[in-house]
Amino acid sequence: MLPAVQRKFAGHNMLGFFAWVPRWWLVKATTLKPRPQCLPPCNSSMAGDDGSVVRWLYLSLYNWVTFFGWLQVLYHAILALLGGGHEAVYAAVKLPLLFSQTAAIAEIPHSIIGLVRSPISATLPQVCGRILVTWYIVWSFPETQSHVLVTSLVLSWSITEVIRYSFFGLKEAFGITPFWLLWLRYSTFTVLYPIGLISEVGLIFTAMPHMKGRSFYICAGLTSLYIPGAPPSLSLCLHPSKVGSDMTHCCFCFFWLSGFPYLYRYMLAQRKKVLSKAKTA
Repeated sequence: MLPAVQRKFAGHNMLGFFAWVPRWWLVKATTLKPRPQCLPPCNSSMAGDDGSVVRWLYLSLYNWVTFFGWLQVLYHAILALLGGGHEAVYAAVKLPLLFSQTAAIAEIPHSIIGLVRSPISATLPQVCGRILVTWYIVWSFPETQSHVLVTSLVLSWSITEVIRYSFFGLKEAFGITPFWLLWLRYSTFTVLYPIGLISEVGLIFTAMPHMKGRSFYICAGLTSLYIPGAPPSLSLCLHPSKVGSDMTHCCFCFFWLSGFPYLYRYMLAQRKKVLSKAKTA
């Protein structure tokens, strides 16, 4: 059993990893040439290939299992909202939410090894950001769990993921992509993504007054991980021993929001590309 001080700093470093790595990777990814895909997409001509069959089975299973996980989240969230109000939503969706969102960690190696076409520069910040909110904000601070923003967060996430995983489940398992589902996949994010982001930031602010005095202080965790090559001025700004907690909070939210423009522009570009291709097909 680690002493309390060591546990505290271990928690800080883990939190720092989830908060800093996505932003650091965004900078690197936008300055490097894209790496060729390690695995080609599955198609009928590869049906006899063992690696292709394993890929098909794995991605089909992953997408459908995760789809049913998010479908449970959406179903129980609606029932709880109608039956007990927004205060009852988190308790109703807690277990399927933790399972489904944690399962998304697999999408990082999927992207790295080329199992899917999603670029790591878009996958990493989104997955790590959601994991941070799910486990280190909402789960860790019961004070946030009855907040109305949990409802908007859960609904925006679950609707998005039910559409996304059903789309990829049909595509991987059966090779079909209905246009109505394609349109939902590449259109609903224009509304749901900003709602989710506002909910995430709002819950972070809600949790902040309760962070002081806990066994881990999430804002300090942002700064306890050493990032090679970080500008001295940035390190000075974010070091909790040199600035007040309010400044640390502001820096936390600034870096949280920093990935939004890139991800949103990327998704808009994908929407234009995919829908244009579908209309001309």
